[in-house]
Amino acid sequence: MRLRVEFTTEPFDLDEAPAHAVVAREVVQGAALDAVDVGPFGNTAEGGADAVLTTVDALLRASLAAGATRVSLQVSVIGDADGEGSR
Repeated sequence: MRLRVEFTTEPFDLDEAPAHAVVAREVVQGAALDAVDVGPFGNTAEGGADAVLTTVDALLRASLAAGATRVSLQVSVIGDADGEGSR
């Protein structure tokens, strides 16, 4: 199964990225995922179910430890193990 996770961390800081946002970005960029897109107001990552779920666990733990007061995320099934399915 292939999954996509979309997430944001709060509180926001428009002047510079807060520590929790930097840590979250580092977690997803260092993970074994197929596609990662990070931005100032939202982030997405795609990959196999095991890789995405492992990354979500690490993302939650690291960003909360770094000061996030809220992590909003959505996980969607985007295909089967062969990459087939709806997008």
